[in-house]
Amino acid sequence: MTVRLKKCAKAKELARHVPFPDKDANKYSRGKAVVVGGAAAYPGAACLSSLAALRMGAGYVEVVCAPESLQVVRANPNVVARSWDGWTPAASRLDDADPARPAACLVGPGLEGVPDEAPMVLDVLRLCANPVVVDGGAVAALASEAGRTIASLRAEAGLATVVTPHLGEARRLGDPFRMRPPKEDLQRKDGARFAQQLADAYGATVLLKGPVTFIARSKMPHDGADDVVRAMRKGTPALAKAGTGDVLAGMVVALLAQGLAPGKAAELAAVLHARAGSIAAAALGEVSVCASDVAEAIPAAIAHIC
Repeated sequence: MTVRLKKCAKAKELARHVPFPDKDANKYSRGKAVVVGGAAAYPGAACLSSLAALRMGAGYVEVVCAPESLQVVRANPNVVARSWDGWTPAASRLDDADPARPAACLVGPGLEGVPDEAPMVLDVLRLCANPVVVDGGAVAALASEAGRTIASLRAEAGLATVVTPHLGEARRLGDPFRMRPPKEDLQRKDGARFAQQLADAYGATVLLKGPVTFIARSKMPHDGADDVVRAMRKGTPALAKAGTGDVLAGMVVALLAQGLAPGKAAELAAVLHARAGSIAAAALGEVSVCASDVAEAIPAAIAHIC
């Protein structure tokens, strides 16, 4: 496979896509981001994703989590939290795409990737009529036979799916198609080619995280995709901490909820995430940055490019 590799757009170009609210905006018109995650053992992941979604501009953020995680999630008074027991996407109005109330769903932060979670992940993919971001523990269900089938149906229906794997998760996504990353570090065109293969296989936009982050888009009409893979090399080692991927996923879902196309949402989120990491590192040092520091630096990152 031949791919064209380009750097992410410059800050001035990306600044045009930052979703500043209209003067007559309300919390619903600014986009609803629903985060499905936060198993009993990992409530913090859902907390980080939802905080990032708020900082990235979503007007309404809802977390659907394990009942054991509700108390932790509700410590942030800015989010609405509900148990996933008996929950379906229709309960969060995700089964209907309403232009007056745009929405997007993130599934996976803080999930354990166990078989018991798969039906909920597959329900999100099958029943959500809005953009879906698949991250973390939801990758296992997406890589299953049922998940691959639903991903294809979403692509055929023009429904946007964004997948945000790190290298280990990307390997799992590639296994059913006998894909293997050609190099351990996924540098340059090797990583770009692998990201594009995954995007085409799942009919999705793939944000492949690493020291170099690659953004590849399936050639589907809903994405306005071309054959260019974007590379983002502006990250910092400070981002090599647990939870920073949850922050990035929360940023992506917020931008999708506010109407950005999948490829542009992934690109803008990756660049702002890297900038937020650098801002946090400048204030706290590369050793001390935590994922919540990156989320709290999102406003400064936005101000930097705007």
